Amino acid sequence: MRLTKLGHACVRIGDGTTTIGLDPGAFTDPGAVEGVDAVLITHEHADHYDAAQLRATDAPIYTIGAVAARIREDAPDVAERVQVVRPDQRLRVGTIEVRVVGELHAVIHPELPRFHNSGYLLDVGGTRVFHPGDALTGPGEQVDVLLAPVSAPWMKVSEGIDFARSIGAPRNVAIHDRIYSSAGLGVADTHFGRLLGAAGADYVRLADGADLD
Repeated sequence: MRLTKLGHACVRIGDGTTTIGLDPGAFTDPGAVEGVDAVLITHEHADHYDAAQLRATDAPIYTIGAVAARIREDAPDVAERVQVVRPDQRLRVGTIEVRVVGELHAVIHPELPRFHNSGYLLDVGGTRVFHPGDALTGPGEQVDVLLAPVSAPWMKVSEGIDFARSIGAPRNVAIHDRIYSSAGLGVADTHFGRLLGAAGADYVRLADGADLD
């Protein structure tokens, strides 16, 4: 398996035969999903979905109904490639199996509307990788690599750590990390690393463009 971090919440995951791009948004460098076999989008917020990124590939796009509606408005030229997914749906993209997890975005503030969100559990050659999007909703089954949100207006660091502990993945890769400054991320990394390490789990925040070893 090859997993590459490409800015904020965007990663590319492949097994040498099939490659999937997840959540190419406004904080992601252009071309992050060029050449992929499919794109998965968790929800409609700009840091996870950017129409310009989708125009850089001709791959099918799997996402929830709310994002599909946004794409029809923002990029009708892309809309014909969109396939709407539903909670707990299972699909296969080439050699990679995907399960759709959850329905709702985490609460940002009680006075703001609740958005929809679906995470994705990928089985990549026997390695199970989970991208939760903007939610602290687990898949309820074994995860080998958790893409762990570390900074967000809807989450405290303690909540992110407890979420990662609840998933119990032996490897944790930081995502959703363009909200803090580099100094703030240093604080988050210290807490995640110390507390997850105490449970025997690995934690890393990859530089943009870096692969998970």
